Amino acid sequence: AWSIERPPGDTAGCTFCHTSSEERCSTCHQRHQLDPKVARRAEQCKTCHWGKDHRDWEAYDIGLHGVVYQVNKWKPEQFDFSKKLSDADYVGPTCQYCHMRGGHHNVQRFGTVYTSMGMSMADRGAPIWNEKRDRWVSVCDDCHSPRFAREQLQALDEAVKDAGLKYRETFKVAEDLLVDGVLDPMPKDLCPDWSGQHLWSLKIGAYHDGEAYGGKTGESGEFRMSNCTDVERLCFESVGYFQTYIYKGMAHGPWNDATYSDGSFGMDRWLVNVKQNASRARRLATLEKKVGITWQPEEFWKTGEWLDELTGPYIVKNHPGKTIFDLCPDPGWLDTHHAPAEEV
Repeated sequence: AWSIERPPGDTAGCTFCHTSSEERCSTCHQRHQLDPKVARRAEQCKTCHWGKDHRDWEAYDIGLHGVVYQVNKWKPEQFDFSKKLSDADYVGPTCQYCHMRGGHHNVQRFGTVYTSMGMSMADRGAPIWNEKRDRWVSVCDDCHSPRFAREQLQALDEAVKDAGLKYRETFKVAEDLLVDGVLDPMPKDLCPDWSGQHLWSLKIGAYHDGEAYGGKTGESGEFRMSNCTDVERLCFESVGYFQTYIYKGMAHGPWNDATYSDGSFGMDRWLVNVKQNASRARRLATLEKKVGITWQPEEFWKTGEWLDELTGPYIVKNHPGKTIFDLCPDPGWLDTHHAPAEEV
């Protein structure tokens, strides 16, 4: 959905993976080659699984497992890629060895997002998550003790919990600015988002009620990655980028990446920036009120960067009172619900 928020040239990196390559045999097996030995190498995952908001390759590559792989991958006695994954006796794990356990092609089965080991704040002690985490321990204990594996999951939990505390504080600062009417610009002053709505970009999942967020009770906003206030963008990057660094780092082994770089230290920096922006906004609003100034947002917010040519404004102009969800009542490509837990 984020790719249609911007012109096609801006989002080539999104559409390359999420349209042309996603869920095709040739994504991993390489078109014109289709050699299983190639598909078993960790680099096959690198094309798509890297970057700020899904930092998988970087986390693996600079972690202990990735270093073992890079140093030894050309030695057949250490990594014999002619063997099936179910028979692999590598000196260290590849992406495929862990996430496609035994050659299983349902990668979600061993994905952190779907096993409540990442950014989810779900109860990790619930039976359904215990089962999935036990499954992860069974992978780790190919080389490590079960105790070691569970300690690593506990360390990941603590890091994710700390990151969640920072993000909720960051979010609350941004939310208070909006509710108090000192966010510049407010949702009503912006070009409609890609869905044709004027809801606050961080009002996701209809868990905020009240007209202060724009829209009606129960309606959900859509993340804006452009044409929004600096506070909102920082808030998005805090959870979308830095918290991702933290949980990917803790899950793959480059623990310093989860701390330094743009991990927990990055979240600290963004939290301070958001607080500083909020302080300035409130001081300015106080001064404007004192001298009798009624501030009108700049006109450029109403068009944004190319947004007047994209989906949201088109819907508002040609289908008044409608959103993309009205026009596409059953759009599979907008489905945010993942496969049922029992299938994952």
